[in-house]
Amino acid sequence: MKKIFLAAAFFAAFTINAQFSVTIKAPSNFKEQDAVLYSLNGSKDIVFTKETVKNNTWTFKYPKKYIGMMKVTLPNTNNSFNFISENKNVEINLETEGDKVKNVIYLDEANSLMNNIQEGAQKQEMILPALIQIKEYYKGQSDFAKALDTEIKKLSNKTTNDFSNHPFIAYYNTNYNKFLVAENSKNVTQDDIINFIDRSDDMLETSSLLRPVLVAYLNVGGNNNVTASVDKLLDKLKVETPRGQTVLSELIDIFDAYDMKEFKNKYLTQAKNLKCTITDRLASTIKTNADVEIGAIFTNYKFTSPVNTQAKSLADVKADKKVIVFWSSTCSHCENELPQLISKYKEMKSKSIEIIGLSLDTDKDSYTKKIAAFPWINDSELKGWNSSFTEKYNIHATPTYFILDANNKIISKPDHVGDVLEYFKLK
Repeated sequence: MKKIFLAAAFFAAFTINAQFSVTIKAPSNFKEQDAVLYSLNGSKDIVFTKETVKNNTWTFKYPKKYIGMMKVTLPNTNNSFNFISENKNVEINLETEGDKVKNVIYLDEANSLMNNIQEGAQKQEMILPALIQIKEYYKGQSDFAKALDTEIKKLSNKTTNDFSNHPFIAYYNTNYNKFLVAENSKNVTQDDIINFIDRSDDMLETSSLLRPVLVAYLNVGGNNNVTASVDKLLDKLKVETPRGQTVLSELIDIFDAYDMKEFKNKYLTQAKNLKCTITDRLASTIKTNADVEIGAIFTNYKFTSPVNTQAKSLADVKADKKVIVFWSSTCSHCENELPQLISKYKEMKSKSIEIIGLSLDTDKDSYTKKIAAFPWINDSELKGWNSSFTEKYNIHATPTYFILDANNKIISKPDHVGDVLEYFKLK
């Protein structure tokens, strides 16, 4: 019995040891206290845990094998950055200015290599074409012309890196270049993409490639064959499997983001009718859609820093009707649509109709300047698409509108500001 007990104790101790750690260092004058670590499932960030800074350092111990993209957010200063895990220790130093992270320095081998590859790819995509154009005007042997030639040759070289010790970097770059780089993807067929999705290991879900590859798949098929294309893919993957359900969830979100309501409703209905055990990923998609259907009670939201109200939450706002609008100061459609509500707001208030704007801004100055012209209730977490309400209310685009009754039941989901004004006969 003693030997068995010792063996059990040994394995118990082994299982609680971290597979790897993530260590993040910040300057001593950086005021952030908290850091939140996320893993990835498809296009969804999955919260792992939150840590508090100790001696200017956050240390996360990850308890199981994980290879793929990760993210850290610093919630109080509204910073975030991405990195990769190859199930080995990650080390990061932050360079900051005030409450902003100005530079992320990757000290471990995998992230340093990945960062160099991506910087090189970005230069090839954005800088090389400009240098080639400039070279047309400098064809002589001046020092500047020679320097241009040197830089063009440097950026034009297709370097081949040795990824034998870096499985995730090899997986990501090989498949990104094959399926998502325009010059390489021209000859990719739907069957190529189906086989890639079907045969990939778990790195597909953690790579951030799944959603853009699915968009590429739909584009290869053409808009006239969406149903046939999706059914072909789901049949091959077997929609009841975990991967099939993840792909189904991603497709529902894609159709939502691109306002393809017919297809969203078709495949959301298919998801609801599945008889197998539903994964957490698909269950979340089904729930968030159900929560914002017409007739559902709009989930309450506690304001962060509300303007033009004393209410503490959305439910505290008293009105016969409420117009909820999700918007951003960087959204061109919002720039065109929201001013149309300003001239109608006084009349709306007289009819006990209140507008509540929830902004997906990140820059406080831009947000503050914009809402100075908006007389209705405004609030923002200043976290952009990382705001809590984007998932809570299934927001995929701005502006997005909801109309609620006095009891916060959803009674309409207008597509545009004109539909809002039409609903209230204000045109």
